[in-house]
Amino acid sequence: MELLEQIKMNARRYDKRIVLPEGTEERTLKAADVILAENIARLTLLGDPAQIHSMADGFGLKNIDNAKIINPLDHSKKESYTDLLVELRRSKGLTREEASKLVEDPLYLGVMMIKSGDADGEVAGARNTTGDVLRPALQIVKTAPGISVVSGAFIMILKDKEFGSDGVIVFADGAVHPDPTDQELAEIAVATARTMRDIVGADPKVALLSFSTMGSAKHPMVDKVVNATRMAREMAPEFMFEGELQADAALIEAIGQKKAPGSKIAGKANVLVFPNLECGNIAYKLVERLAHAQAIGPVLQGMAAPINDLSRGCSVSDIINVVAITANQAAGITAK
Repeated sequence: MELLEQIKMNARRYDKRIVLPEGTEERTLKAADVILAENIARLTLLGDPAQIHSMADGFGLKNIDNAKIINPLDHSKKESYTDLLVELRRSKGLTREEASKLVEDPLYLGVMMIKSGDADGEVAGARNTTGDVLRPALQIVKTAPGISVVSGAFIMILKDKEFGSDGVIVFADGAVHPDPTDQELAEIAVATARTMRDIVGADPKVALLSFSTMGSAKHPMVDKVVNATRMAREMAPEFMFEGELQADAALIEAIGQKKAPGSKIAGKANVLVFPNLECGNIAYKLVERLAHAQAIGPVLQGMAAPINDLSRGCSVSDIINVVAITANQAAGITAK
């Protein structure tokens, strides 16, 4: 079974509640119709109900009535969400009047639903910038316990099934954090291992990459990766981490055995953690174009609850896929 179909099948089984703050955005509404028809997730659409129903009728959508539709300006939980937001942001000096206006913003309302236990995850960004999507998420939902940094993973589906987990490798960070410290790199490694486990469903074999393998070169940049590997092992002993490894030693068994004899990861890695954003972003785009791989993402990781940011150029199918991925992430968090 293809990975995306497996992800959707798992999402149906998990039956998670995903909120879509951009309920009056055309692609989002069309994606919601498919998601509801295929039972990929239970959906909450935020927006004016009359406008949503009018748009759905105009597009010939048949399943939107199966979604929960909330008007951000007028709904039964507005006061309780306002109270909670005042409490959460009291130290920042937020007044009740300011909080009352913020919960009318669909992006703030979406994360307040998650914080209150009324939703399991959120997908947005078809209409809003990454900064607008992440700002309320980081203020309200915050990062997962033991994680201080949000990162972006790409699920790379290769035509050559020899590599990774039947041709699937997770790359990180290729989207968010420019130059992580050793501690932050360790946290990214742990978060990416969880992404491999929760979304791909494979046992993570995590290689922290460098231009050096097991001391073949000396440099502060190498030291960062070595330190991060040690920290990741301490943070998450349930996963396997190895570093520092060069890319060929991580991916090709004969080279891995030669450069890192005895390693359980070398030559078998299915998670590649890059030392900085520059490397990760260049690498995923090279593999996508030169190897004709499918790149799914970025999948945001490290949040206390899954909140994923779409490209403003996304397609309907992109939104469907990200909602299914978000449901898988939510199930992984619940299972901890």
